[in-house]
Amino acid sequence: MRSKSQWVILSDGGQPTEDIYFLESAAPALKRQGAKVERVIASRSFGAAWLHSRAFLHQYSGANILLCRSLPYSWLRWLERHRNAFGYIAYLIDDDIAAAAHDSTLPKAYRQRMARIAHLQPRLLALSNEVVACSEKLAQRFYARHSHVSVLTPPLIAPLPALEHFIQPPSAQAPWQIGFHGTRAHLNDLLHIVPALWAIQQSRKDTQLEIMLGKHTPKQLADLPRVNTPDPLPWQAFRHYQANRQLHIGLAPLLDTPFNAGKSFIKFLDITAMGGVGIYSNRYPYTEVVRHGENGLLVEDSPAAWQAALRQLLDDPQATVAMAQQAALDAQHIGDLQHAATFWQAR
Repeated sequence: MRSKSQWVILSDGGQPTEDIYFLESAAPALKRQGAKVERVIASRSFGAAWLHSRAFLHQYSGANILLCRSLPYSWLRWLERHRNAFGYIAYLIDDDIAAAAHDSTLPKAYRQRMARIAHLQPRLLALSNEVVACSEKLAQRFYARHSHVSVLTPPLIAPLPALEHFIQPPSAQAPWQIGFHGTRAHLNDLLHIVPALWAIQQSRKDTQLEIMLGKHTPKQLADLPRVNTPDPLPWQAFRHYQANRQLHIGLAPLLDTPFNAGKSFIKFLDITAMGGVGIYSNRYPYTEVVRHGENGLLVEDSPAAWQAALRQLLDDPQATVAMAQQAALDAQHIGDLQHAATFWQAR
């Protein structure tokens, strides 16, 4: 019989995914109902893993286990041997790992890491009662590989700010704040809209552009006037930064690639959490949540279209703040934490 009183995330370091889809969304409600919820780090050290696994079996026998993306090989083999000691096991996945391993536009080290995970993924699937994917299109990649696949779209775990930064009209002294806060996995997407950003920064004096890629920021952007290029931040530091940094406009380009097709709409929530209106590529997953001109803009792939979208928002502040307000309302609805809590409570 499954234990509904104890949940354990056996973590291989996917802290953002673990926090978003479980620990910071559903776990508080589970705890209020008397459940115990813990995160246990799956050490990559063989000796440490052996000692920890023995203690893990003693302490968590019968518990429900949440696996996220991957496991160290020693832990995977151990869990296979002791599978019957535990209750329900879910495999939580938020990226198309196999597609990432074959995407030549991604950094080589990242592709190699994804290839290692893809190699082990069939065994992770075999251990699990259920695959939980972050989007319907990602879930479709698993329908032929597992008998029980479900979709849990991203919850909103960040607080939404008051939109006070829209009260004072942006100017050269207090410019529009435009931001790209994607990872290096989206560098190629960003490169595609560089001409649009270059044109805006060269033609206006009231825009400040932030690209959170540090030394990996494309030179043609880093050399522009009024551009900040902070280094990427660890997860908890980024959450603090996100809660204290306000944007007017967020950028979420997403080219048509197999890897991007498995993405969730989490950037809609991220941009809204910084008080911004998003400009999004006009394709899935953004077409699931963005209504063009109401809570953001959906844009075709050409740099000219991105430039026009930026000018639309910059030239009509009243309409832009209305979109920001609607985006906040929609983010609260689609990211309602109760949805995640209900999802996991049913397991």
